[in-house]
Amino acid sequence: MAESNSRLTAEELEALTHGLGDHADVEARPVEFAELQGSVVAKPPSGSMDFLWDVPMEVEVVLGSSSLSVQDVLEMGPGSVVELDRAYGEPVDVYLNGRVVARGEVVIVGEQFGVKITEILASVKELALREAQAPEH
Repeated sequence: MAESNSRLTAEELEALTHGLGDHADVEARPVEFAELQGSVVAKPPSGSMDFLWDVPMEVEVVLGSSSLSVQDVLEMGPGSVVELDRAYGEPVDVYLNGRVVARGEVVIVGEQFGVKITEILASVKELALREAQAPEH
């Protein structure tokens, strides 16, 4: 394919359409796009993040997890206990839109549970480093 302007030459079009059989009435030609006028994407005012304030985000708090067989799940009933992969007192993970961003401790607020943020994770690399350093259970 012609790399200089990324458009197919007549020879390249012929090579691509060769052998189409009884589709002689089909005409293949390059697509041509009109030039865009002005800015397509509106940019927020520089330095201002106010436009993000009303963006909805899903917050999840993960206390722990466990792997169970289907048989174990089917045998569960009222009073069953599922052992999690975290010890008592370990911090819980706080996720925003599916990405872990913080850790915290479970607290009681009135008659409901809440999470007190104790650590903001700087990056995914930092999380990977901490998980690699964590002792195996």
